[in-house]
Amino acid sequence: MKKLEDYITTIPDFPEPGILFRDITTVFQDADGLKLAIDSMQDLVKDVDFDVIVAAESRGFIYGAAMAYNLHKPMVLVRKKGKLPRETVSVDYDLEYGKATLEIHTDAVKPGQKCLLVDDLLATGGTLKAAAQLVEKLGGEVAAIACMIELAGLKGREALADYKVVSAICYEGK
Repeated sequence: MKKLEDYITTIPDFPEPGILFRDITTVFQDADGLKLAIDSMQDLVKDVDFDVIVAAESRGFIYGAAMAYNLHKPMVLVRKKGKLPRETVSVDYDLEYGKATLEIHTDAVKPGQKCLLVDDLLATGGTLKAAAQLVEKLGGEVAAIACMIELAGLKGREALADYKVVSAICYEGK
């Protein structure tokens, strides 16, 4: 039986020399790989009490939607600035080479709702920290954060030290 790591293609020296890029598109291209990825992430949060899944753009939408469907939970989208059509709240955050803004609809999370944040990758933690701040701005509670891949060398878990963080695969490097 294949492990989840077996479905991920590693590309050396992309996007720059010394980086091992973990390509998850090969997980999506294989029905068994995709099922294993979703099942693995769901298993990580089976004991987490949450009301709603909050998924980060864009690959987080794939995992979040599948998990929301399987677990019969609603799903909320966290998007890049200017992509949501109704009233939003926003958070600015730092990227490796600049800044970005994430938004969420003002009515997407109700005060007191327990939220599971879902994304494909935990790198520096910037995107997920911003998503957590959006949930909290609306009065929600972050029950846990679930990612398929964690790049431990980028120390994203440290940026999210106030939250329960789980990942299906943890690579030691960057």
